[in-house]
Amino acid sequence: MASSSDPDRLMTKADKLTKLSFTRWNADWKSATSLYEQAAIAYRFRKDNEKAKDAFEKASKGQEMISSPWDAAKHMESAAALAKELGRWNEVSDFYRRASELYRECGRPQPASDALAKGASALEEKSPEEAIKMYDEACSVLEEDGKEQMAFDLYRAAAALYIKMEKYSDAAAFFLRLGSAADKCNAINSQCKAYLSAIIIYLYAHDFQQAQKCYNDCSEVQAFLNSDQNRCAMKLLSAYEEGDAEEIKRLAQSSAFNHLDHVVIRLARKLPTGDLQAIKKAADDGEDSLDEDDLT
Repeated sequence: MASSSDPDRLMTKADKLTKLSFTRWNADWKSATSLYEQAAIAYRFRKDNEKAKDAFEKASKGQEMISSPWDAAKHMESAAALAKELGRWNEVSDFYRRASELYRECGRPQPASDALAKGASALEEKSPEEAIKMYDEACSVLEEDGKEQMAFDLYRAAAALYIKMEKYSDAAAFFLRLGSAADKCNAINSQCKAYLSAIIIYLYAHDFQQAQKCYNDCSEVQAFLNSDQNRCAMKLLSAYEEGDAEEIKRLAQSSAFNHLDHVVIRLARKLPTGDLQAIKKAADDGEDSLDEDDLT
């Protein structure tokens, strides 16, 4: 016979409390939510993840109905974690997003961003494109609240995932976004490392022109112009223009690169990539053109 603590029985009882009938004109969400919570914990203890997930989802709905979005968000995160265990990747995304929305209803951007970041991390292997979207949203939540400094690790995580996906321009763009955020926080070291990282990524992707443009744009920022990272980038670009593979390799091993993110260090250690002689020829042709202009 089912006991009062039997989770199946608790769920049945809770469901009845939320349904209207001839004898029940108002749903009793407060009592039902308590029963859903008890059932969810019991199912999770039994490692019945499927039923625990459903119970936490219903408990979250119940907390919403009784105007407690914080508790609703917590339960939705629990449901999301169980969805991950079950390999329900669409639900992982949906549940963490819903949790984030509920935290924002409470005026809590940090846990709202954290929920999205948890979802992104869970989806990196199985659904990297969705993970990127969630990292982007997690950053945006903090940016909108003026808490860019709390998003630094999220920018890095997104950039690292883009590198893994071999989407190098997108990875560089996230490092530039980190640099911009660091500028607002006066986090000069993080800013300069982010700019150097973007330049290295462009070079690794054989896009010397974009690397040079990135360097020029970033050098408009006084903090970067006066930094060790700027000097490293300038030497690296000069070595490319001279077609000096050995100098590029030597620079990539220098201590200035050791403090960058590991994914960027790995790319730097593989430089030079692409057609170095074509870059040198383009640089030489550019100099010849300048010389001709001087004569006219």
